[in-house]
Amino acid sequence: MYLAVVIAILITMLLALIRAIKGPTLYDRILAANIIGTKTVLIIATMGFLFGRPDFLDIALVYALINFIGVVAVLKYFEYGGFHFSGKPNAKKPEGKD
Repeated sequence: MYLAVVIAILITMLLALIRAIKGPTLYDRILAANIIGTKTVLIIATMGFLFGRPDFLDIALVYALINFIGVVAVLKYFEYGGFHFSGKPNAKKPEGKD
């Protein structure tokens, strides 16, 4: 039964990988990378249950946090053009002011 769950998760990861490669937009690719990370957390948790290793759940939680922070950082980088923040996104200077 649990082997079928792992196989189903791997199939959805393959579909997300196809979406990450094909696109069509940058945000679709980032979302697909986030999906792959989430499915990896599910596989780690499932394998921990199968092998009777509850410490795998701690590893899965840490991986989920790293995945979340990484996706937010990548989105911020592409939204603002870097990791600095100078106000509003894509803000233009008023004309005649330096």
